[in-house]
Amino acid sequence: MSLEIGTDEDPQHFHDAMGEHVGTRLNWLRAAVLGANDGIVSTAGVVMGVAGATSDSTAIVIAGIAALTAGALSMGTGEFVSVSTQRDSEKSLLVLEARELDQMPETEQRELAKMYVDKGLSPETAERVAAELTANDALRAHADIEFGIDPDNLTNPWHAAWASMVAFTVGALLPLLVVAFVPAGVRIPVTVLSVVAALALTGFVSARIGYSPRLPAVLRNVSGGLLAMGITYAIGMVAGVQLG
Repeated sequence: MSLEIGTDEDPQHFHDAMGEHVGTRLNWLRAAVLGANDGIVSTAGVVMGVAGATSDSTAIVIAGIAALTAGALSMGTGEFVSVSTQRDSEKSLLVLEARELDQMPETEQRELAKMYVDKGLSPETAERVAAELTANDALRAHADIEFGIDPDNLTNPWHAAWASMVAFTVGALLPLLVVAFVPAGVRIPVTVLSVVAALALTGFVSARIGYSPRLPAVLRNVSGGLLAMGITYAIGMVAGVQLG
C-alpha cells in the first residue's frame, strides 16, 4: 500500500493504526476538531466584533464569556442529538436485518455471497466465505458489509457530546484569555496572531490523526478564521459608529 497520503509514518505503524476501529476514531476526531475550531473561531469572532464597536474591556470579556458558554452548550447538545439519531438508525437497521435473517436465512446468505462477488471474490470463494460468516455470526456479517455497523460498537452520543463541548471550551478560552489580559493597545493584533496559531495547530493535528495532507488542512482553518474575524470586526466598527 502506498503511504503518499500526507503522512511520514513507517508502513508498520500505519497499518497498526489503521487496524484500530476507524468509526470510533473518526467520530471522536470529528467532534473534537469541530468543537475546538468552532470555539476558537466563534468566540474570536464575537470578541473581535465587540472590540470593533467599543474599547470597553469589560463589555468585550462579558461578550466572550457569553459566547463560550452558549457555544459549548450548543455544540454539546447538537452533537448529542445528531449522534443519538445516528445510533437510533443503526439500532433500527440491526433489528430489521435480524428479522430478515430469521425469516429468510438462505436468501440472506445468497445476498451476502453476492455482495462478496461484487467486491471481487469468485462465486465459489464468496459462497464459502458467506457460509462461514453466517455460521459464525450472521447478523454481524450482514451489518458490516451492508451498513458498516459493528453491533458491539455503536456510535456513542455521550462521547461525541462531551468531546465536542470540552473541545469547544478549550478552543474558546484562547481568544477570551487574550482579550481579558492583553493591553488594549495591542489587543487586536495579538488576538489575531494567537487565533491564527491555534487554528494552524488544530488543522495540523486533525490532518495528522486523520492521515490526510497537512498543508491544505492548515490553510483551510486559518483562512476561515481570518475571514470570520475580519467580517465581524468590520460589522462591529460599523455598528459602533452607527449606534455610538
